[in-house]
Amino acid sequence: MKVLAINGSPKPDGNTATALKALLNEVETEGIETELITLGSESIHGCIGCCQCMEKQDKRCSAFDDAVNELMPKLIAADALVLGSPVYFSGINGTLKAFLDRAFFVAWVNGAPFRLKPGVGYVAARRSGGTAAFEQLNKYFQISEMPVVSSCYWNVGHGFGPGEIRQDGEGLYIARTAGRNLAWLLKLIENGKGKVSPPKREDGVTTNFVR
Repeated sequence: MKVLAINGSPKPDGNTATALKALLNEVETEGIETELITLGSESIHGCIGCCQCMEKQDKRCSAFDDAVNELMPKLIAADALVLGSPVYFSGINGTLKAFLDRAFFVAWVNGAPFRLKPGVGYVAARRSGGTAAFEQLNKYFQISEMPVVSSCYWNVGHGFGPGEIRQDGEGLYIARTAGRNLAWLLKLIENGKGKVSPPKREDGVTTNFVR
């Protein structure tokens, strides 16, 4: 089993990374492999709605060949996804949003390879806006039929300068708890293979509200 974590921050050793490492350490303690990728310094274009990925069915973005296409095989191969972001204006940062919009749409219209994989979100904020950004991450999991792994509180840590989140004892406690819960769920899923059948995927229904 492997957990892939995406750090949307441009700072590989910032507060978001610190929390994600605390979370992943708990997963590794349970004998599960992890990988952390820092994405925030990449140049990633937003989705332009061309829908070519839907037509080509090649699990790639047809408009831009960047980190989205580079990381899609890893996202698909992973058994669980962890998404982390700093809070910008009560939301996730733009680079991560551009990445997630395209990667999750590609997956959604190409056989839903993220379906039933556990997902965990975590955000780091200076003061406010954390729960709004955290909810934004969860929406990517929810539309993809991914079990959302909870912790003992909303997954928000606080700090401004790099490393300040270490002073937020509860924020890191929340991250560690999420990591343990993720490892537990992954083991349940693994042990259930061949014993419990996954739920049947129904053909989608799309309803437009304006004709």
